[in-house]
Amino acid sequence: MDTGTPVTDGFGERLRALRSAAGLSQEALAHAAGVSVRALSDLERGRSRGPQRRTVEALAAALGLDAAGAGELERAASLGRPRPRSAQAGAAGTGATGTDSGPAPVHTLALPRDLHDFTARGPALARLRALAERLDAAHPPVAVVTGQPGLGKTAFAVHAAHALAPYFPDGQFAVDLRGMDPRPTHPRDACARLLHALGVAGAMPAATDDRCGLLRSVLRDRRVLLLLDNAADEAQVRPLLPGHGPSLTLVTSRSSLAGLESVHRVDLALLRREEAVELLGRIVGPERVREEAQAARDLAHLCGHLPLAVRIAGQRLASRPAERIGKLVTQLAAYGSRLDGLEAGSLRVRSAFALSYRQLDPPSRTVFRRASLAAGPDFGPETAALLAGLPVRRTARCLEALTDAGLLQPHPAADRYRFHDLLALFAAEQLAEEDDPADIAAAEDRTARWMLRRATAAALRFDADHRGAPAGDPDPATAPRDNEAAHGWLEAERAQWLAALGRVQAAGRHQEVVDAAEAMHWFSDRTLQWELWAEVFRRAVDSARALGSRRDEAVHLNYLAWAYNQCVFDPAAALPTAEAALEAAREVGDQLQVGWALGYAAGALNRLGRADEAIARLQESAAHLAGQSCAQSRLAELSALNALGQQLRQAGRAAEALVIHRRSETICRAGVPGKPEELIGLYLAATRQHIGNDLAALHRWSEAEGPLRHALAHFEAARMPAWSEPSRLDLGITLRHLARYPEARETLTAAREGLVRLNNPRQLEAAAELRALDGDVAPGHPQGAGRRAGRQER
Repeated sequence: MDTGTPVTDGFGERLRALRSAAGLSQEALAHAAGVSVRALSDLERGRSRGPQRRTVEALAAALGLDAAGAGELERAASLGRPRPRSAQAGAAGTGATGTDSGPAPVHTLALPRDLHDFTARGPALARLRALAERLDAAHPPVAVVTGQPGLGKTAFAVHAAHALAPYFPDGQFAVDLRGMDPRPTHPRDACARLLHALGVAGAMPAATDDRCGLLRSVLRDRRVLLLLDNAADEAQVRPLLPGHGPSLTLVTSRSSLAGLESVHRVDLALLRREEAVELLGRIVGPERVREEAQAARDLAHLCGHLPLAVRIAGQRLASRPAERIGKLVTQLAAYGSRLDGLEAGSLRVRSAFALSYRQLDPPSRTVFRRASLAAGPDFGPETAALLAGLPVRRTARCLEALTDAGLLQPHPAADRYRFHDLLALFAAEQLAEEDDPADIAAAEDRTARWMLRRATAAALRFDADHRGAPAGDPDPATAPRDNEAAHGWLEAERAQWLAALGRVQAAGRHQEVVDAAEAMHWFSDRTLQWELWAEVFRRAVDSARALGSRRDEAVHLNYLAWAYNQCVFDPAAALPTAEAALEAAREVGDQLQVGWALGYAAGALNRLGRADEAIARLQESAAHLAGQSCAQSRLAELSALNALGQQLRQAGRAAEALVIHRRSETICRAGVPGKPEELIGLYLAATRQHIGNDLAALHRWSEAEGPLRHALAHFEAARMPAWSEPSRLDLGITLRHLARYPEARETLTAAREGLVRLNNPRQLEAAAELRALDGDVAPGHPQGAGRRAGRQER
């Protein structure tokens, strides 16, 4: 061999000659040997040092070499592998550090054992494989693996390192940086361990910067994989990252390490249900899972699809081969004991969470614990601040710290946060252990009173009798500035203010409950799809009774009857509620509430199939209200007339219905003294929707289109999807009968999607209309529907 040629050239030249003799391209050999084309190219050109033995064996097998040929290839490869500086070099000694060629050294930083039952994470592994295949020596890639405790970050990184080992013939090295310890590993010490493992012998530089510079120099020509596990922060990791060279670095951390520049991020998510069940099957055996398929799915759900929890449950079952999966499901289903059940030997979900919790500063711990008191699936900074008793800005910083620690999950679009189910249990445990019950009660009471005041003020924006921003908000500086913001706040915080309503009522503050429900009743018209209105007005009825106010009882019984009819579709409950409202209203002489009660009873009767009785009640309601002089009675009369016309149309009396709705239209056009045009505009839009449907029922399709378009546009402008989507469906039906098929399909499809979002029963009607449209335009019958539509028009 020419001594002026690097030893790696000998291996590269031999490999290239063998490949050519076998008639293989680089791509074909790389595929057969299970290495990347880039790695093979680097070996042939002498850019990589001698590959590991298993890589050489794979290449020899792919080339079809006999034992002698494989031995020669291995000998050439061994000459290029790094080895510690020889004793002779040390004795010659200058005390300098260095490397020499020779067999790959045995070192203490070998990869941990891979898990044979590792499951899922295919896309994340594919992204790392792509990095390994397209290494850029000028910019060695760094992949940061993050996620909440229990997601299996280390298991994933170890599995990935084993899978990618063939791409890194100069070795794979794993260092536990002990980021959760009270004193994490110092970069200076981690660097020394890596240098020794890489074959650097002799005295180490004393300074951290010098050691890390030497590490970067050694890695410049090495094709290695570094696994820096359990990192504490950016300052610990940054000095250990290679500057140049064909290496890949994997970093795992419970922190997001958001300050690390130019890194590839692998944010592990929870397992999907089928992945969690698959992992369980790999641990306990697929037969056992197949025998109790539903119990296995239930177990995955109780584990929150968290890999650590699923593994612990699986290990526990594996150690008890006769135990049924369903038994463990029953045990874990007891809410308070679930974390107790997720233990298997030294594996404990609670311990994994506690490691991260102990790293927090005291305010962040308080926010974490108190946030477990929040109602609903998520919460905002205001709620967390109220519960923790901290300023909102300070709380927002704590929430970000909790997110970085993986203890909270941020909403992707809004400034809101949520717990994983098991972390919520852990937070509640810590709350019970560390917080005084009196402090907890004070925090809940403080939050409830603030939330109910904000909700009342926000809802009053939609009351026709209020102008501008209502008084009473607990923090005017942060109050919603307009109706759109108020709607958004009420929707985002509905679980919080509904819970507040219950807490305030339990505390005996009944007038606050009645006032809040009264403020809500106009806003409730815009959100018919919210089933919670039944609870809101049921509580208001109970509080009115506690106050001894028969008039308030009549008002809120009417609201409750409306909610039973419109929101929860329970006419059997609506009818006696409306009749109770009628009795109370007559007792106190409230004629307006008498009219409303008659109308709500009619709505229930119609839904119960008693159409004739419903029409009679609505006629009585309209006549009664027409005799009243107040502005509120005009609005109630409009509602009664519109409902009466609808009942007549549904009874096949569309011409009578049209007369009734034209009467409503006349009232709207005349206006109602003291009521804003915006409110009357909504009544007019509802009336015109009815007029359009009356005309459609009379097969006057062309005339129907205009009123329906007016209604749809008005409801959309008012951001009232519960009203606009049924209007859209009505318009789509009309367009279908006008044989305007593309426009009809677009309108009906949008209506179906909107009604599905609202869980409105008319979604089934929309689906049926789309099927009918498909029949109208079916191949072979292109003119049939048009002729039918024409006959209907005539």
